[in-house]
Amino acid sequence: MAATRAYLDYNASAPLIAEARAAMVAALDAANPSSVHTEGRAARRLVEDARRDVARLVNARPEHVVFTSGATEAASTLLTPDWQMGRGAIRMSHLYVSEADHPCVLNGGRFAPAQVMRIGVESNGIADLEALAAALAQHDKAAGLPLVAIHAANNETGVVQPVGRIAEIVKAAGGVLVVDAVQAAGRIPLDMSGAYADYLILSSHKIGGPKGVGAIVAASDLMMPRPLVNGGGQEKGHRAGTENVAGIAGFGAAARAALAGLDDMDAVARRRDEVEAIVTELAPDAEIFGNGAQRLANTTFFAIPGIKAETAQIAFDLAGIALSAGSACSSGKVGPSHVLKAMGHGDSLGALRVSIGRATGAEEIEAFRAALAGIVARRAGKEEAA
Repeated sequence: MAATRAYLDYNASAPLIAEARAAMVAALDAANPSSVHTEGRAARRLVEDARRDVARLVNARPEHVVFTSGATEAASTLLTPDWQMGRGAIRMSHLYVSEADHPCVLNGGRFAPAQVMRIGVESNGIADLEALAAALAQHDKAAGLPLVAIHAANNETGVVQPVGRIAEIVKAAGGVLVVDAVQAAGRIPLDMSGAYADYLILSSHKIGGPKGVGAIVAASDLMMPRPLVNGGGQEKGHRAGTENVAGIAGFGAAARAALAGLDDMDAVARRRDEVEAIVTELAPDAEIFGNGAQRLANTTFFAIPGIKAETAQIAFDLAGIALSAGSACSSGKVGPSHVLKAMGHGDSLGALRVSIGRATGAEEIEAFRAALAGIVARRAGKEEAA
């Protein structure tokens, strides 16, 4: 076992940054932010300061940010047929999702399976926009509005979707657009002030904040989904339950740092390119997925023929390197990637994901090189023995 470890799994969870930890510790003794006394008002200020910081990260209005327990809860809240506009009800009759979406979106939230239509993706991981437009053209508006949900950037490949074009298609069809921005936030600029999306889904721990905190960000307050969690009137009635003050404070601190760090993404991309150069140098037959499309600066998803992803992941771990075989969203289970299947690569192909951050240094990249060299050498030895 290596004495020191290299962490190359930021898409699963970014390490907690010092600013977020400090904000959380300072808020641990905070009172109930719904209380009207001095202590309660101090806690409310912490929550509202964080709300402003999260809003700034995506150029939204603070009053349009609703805190949740994470991105999965945010998705389950938004993906519902039942919506409200003022005192009136609005019905969404069908949900349209991408075949490459994260499971919390792909599973359809509160929609019945028969109400969920999956749209394919091209071989490069970009959503099939013609198929989406055709599906929405056939949508029966008399039954309800179409709700479209798609990721801004894929958690496995890092492929960035053309959300602006998707928004145009959805608006032309009279639909509502939900964008899962969990992987995109803090890595590419997001702007809710224009026609980007109607709703965003965010997660704290993907940007260096604590786990167990997320947010819904709305473009306006005209329409909101029927609440998933009912009870008190917290979060303007959109999400009941006493706010997690310490977690929210950490989220706000991480959002501030992520916004300031957007200028560092070129340096992160250079590190990512170093990783890919190592992969192709040591294994010229390797395939890097999604590299024909715009990708996040921090993500590489690759497969090497003759090397099982789960076996390689264990070998990397033993060498002191944390990375993923696909996404880390199934309680540690490793299986075929539904993203690669959607891209036309079949069921059996396994792949490794390296995802890095601003703190990733040359030493960690060199550790990756050494470990991969050993894995590739063992493959060569097996081929010779055969």
